[in-house]
Amino acid sequence: MYVMNLPIMLYDDTCKLCHRFARTVDALASGRLTIVGHYTPEGKRIREEILDDAATEMFWVIDKRGAYGGRAAILPLIRSILTTKGGLGMSHDDAKCSDACSIFLRSYSLITHSKHIPFDAPRRNI
Repeated sequence: MYVMNLPIMLYDDTCKLCHRFARTVDALASGRLTIVGHYTPEGKRIREEILDDAATEMFWVIDKRGAYGGRAAILPLIRSILTTKGGLGMSHDDAKCSDACSIFLRSYSLITHSKHIPFDAPRRNI
């Protein structure tokens, strides 16, 4: 376990569509944004420390102001892609994708799911 600088994008690393989305974000950010799978050891630690039980239903962007999930994460994600300088990128070989992910269900969840968890004080890392 190690400290990760913010912002971080957290995504479902068992879903092929979600993995493709994360790879696209990684390419757009040129590897400057830290991208972590929900089911990696780091992802589990982040979920336990910051997020709630419904965290795996959507992707998250966690920055110094708070955690943004689903629809609420889109603008913080764009801001992070454009401004982040020192992220770790994405490890592409960790994917545990399966064909069980429904494209329509995941696309629908992006529209219907939205959550913001503000921090009491600004954070620099997790």
